[in-house]
Amino acid sequence: MNLSTLKPAKGATRRNKRLGRGVGSGKGGHSSTRGNKGQKSRTGNHRMPSWFEGGQMPLQRRIPKFGFRNPNRVSYKVLNLAQLEAHIEQKTLDADAPITLEVLIEAGLIRKNDRVKILGDGELTTALNIEVHAFSKSAEAKIQAAGGTITRLSAN
Repeated sequence: MNLSTLKPAKGATRRNKRLGRGVGSGKGGHSSTRGNKGQKSRTGNHRMPSWFEGGQMPLQRRIPKFGFRNPNRVSYKVLNLAQLEAHIEQKTLDADAPITLEVLIEAGLIRKNDRVKILGDGELTTALNIEVHAFSKSAEAKIQAAGGTITRLSAN
């Protein structure tokens, strides 16, 4: 055996379709397997975007539009007092130290660029010093009733 006698396995290779080589090629002759007429039979057809519907009114324009997206909306990551209390009991948050954004990130409650709002769902038994962006009125009242302090951070 030598390298010049090597061949691919039987059936492993196929001959290419020789398109556009006339009627005798057995591949459509005049149409080169593209069928008769229409946009897809023409040259340059591959440049059509996948969403193009042949001049029909596109789906994105046919569907009714509703509502309004405020580009200036400020969204908050919401934390309830019950969640904070549970994390204090599990020792992932320290009740004696101030609860800042960095502490909440380390505990895995928020992500780096989140704005945080504390809501008043749940009961609070420990006095907490919390520094976040916003508080609900009920959360504010419950924190101060438990002997804690709140500090609002600027939105920037």
